[in-house]
Amino acid sequence: MAEKIPFLTKDQAEAITASYPTPFHIYDEKAIRETARNVNKAFSWNKGFKEYFAVKATPTPGILKILHEEGCGVDCSSLTELMMSERCGFSGHEIMFSANETPAEEYVKANELGSIINLDDITHVPFLKETLGYIPETVSCRYNPGGVFTLGESKEGFQVMDNPGDSKYGMTKPQIFEAYRMLKEMGAKYFGIHAFLASNTVSNEYYPVLAKQLFELAVELQKETGCQVKFINLSGGVGVDYKPEQPKNDIFVIGEGVHKAFDEVLVPAGMGDVSIFTEMGRFMLAPYGHLVTRAIHEKHTYKEYIGVDACAANLMRPAIYGAYHHVTVLGKENEPCTEKYDVVGSLCENCDKFAVDRMLPKIDKGDLLVIHDTGAHGFSMGYNYNGRLRSAELLLKEDGSVEMMRRAETPDDYFATLVW
Repeated sequence: MAEKIPFLTKDQAEAITASYPTPFHIYDEKAIRETARNVNKAFSWNKGFKEYFAVKATPTPGILKILHEEGCGVDCSSLTELMMSERCGFSGHEIMFSANETPAEEYVKANELGSIINLDDITHVPFLKETLGYIPETVSCRYNPGGVFTLGESKEGFQVMDNPGDSKYGMTKPQIFEAYRMLKEMGAKYFGIHAFLASNTVSNEYYPVLAKQLFELAVELQKETGCQVKFINLSGGVGVDYKPEQPKNDIFVIGEGVHKAFDEVLVPAGMGDVSIFTEMGRFMLAPYGHLVTRAIHEKHTYKEYIGVDACAANLMRPAIYGAYHHVTVLGKENEPCTEKYDVVGSLCENCDKFAVDRMLPKIDKGDLLVIHDTGAHGFSMGYNYNGRLRSAELLLKEDGSVEMMRRAETPDDYFATLVW
């Protein structure tokens, strides 16, 4: 079985806790930059390629600025994400605005920044026109083919990836054709297609299969409506290996798979100048974030429990999805996993468990634990239930130093919006 190796040693972590008490989220700058560069290399065959990092995954200015330096744009889905991106230096077509059920003021802000607006529903076409008084020259529409999304047939049958037909996002095929016609009549000149059909896929085939479907749709749309398709946005969905036994996605294999589909479908149709966009959050950041927490209690009842000072308020995914996150006991990486534990937090909810029946080395009070793959959809999903306060976010810089990107909350922060 493959190993998951923390990017922090026990000595490093203990030194950090002298200035920043546990729990905290910490991110690996070097690995983040390397991944961004690899993504750009993997799609360098496409002159207009851009990765629009999904801000919702890690809405932290220190992270966004690193990605901006590496040539990435941002995908925003709310007013505050737009405001944060603006303050981090993003502007114009560096911003993709892909909200749904969107209030008018958010479209106004997105337009003010010159961002590309990605419409989720055909009814949003007249709503956008009414809100802005006109339709921007460049606009995108989100597509949902319905049904079940598969990667084709294998010995085991069709590999089902997700069920777009149950998703609230996107337009049907007839709707997107009609939306294009409406937008063109209202003044739009350049068009994009966007689709998100599966989440956290651990397969190099997902993007190429999705790309081929969207390329074929683009050819048909341009031919039937006369609209110039400027870009195709493959959105996110490229996942990570949360479990050690899972395969890793290879972004270079993925990029070449999309390239092959591009050459087979778009180039013969005279559409070889179409730009390819992506909106990866999890792939870009998840493996390069750790939640570091300390064991503070043991409980011996019907099961063996280890209580830590982090809780679901710091990482919700295990509580709400039953999601697996690997756990390493720092300093005991090479010890045998002889003990079966539930690793739990302090919330008054029985689902507040980071690991259930997990085989781990013997854990003693005071041990530091690393919870892996929390760099995306980790801190960002935090909340204040039970009056628990959000932790600090730290950056392990390339030179080995540590920088605080977000301080830990205080009770004053929690009380700040109250009227007594």
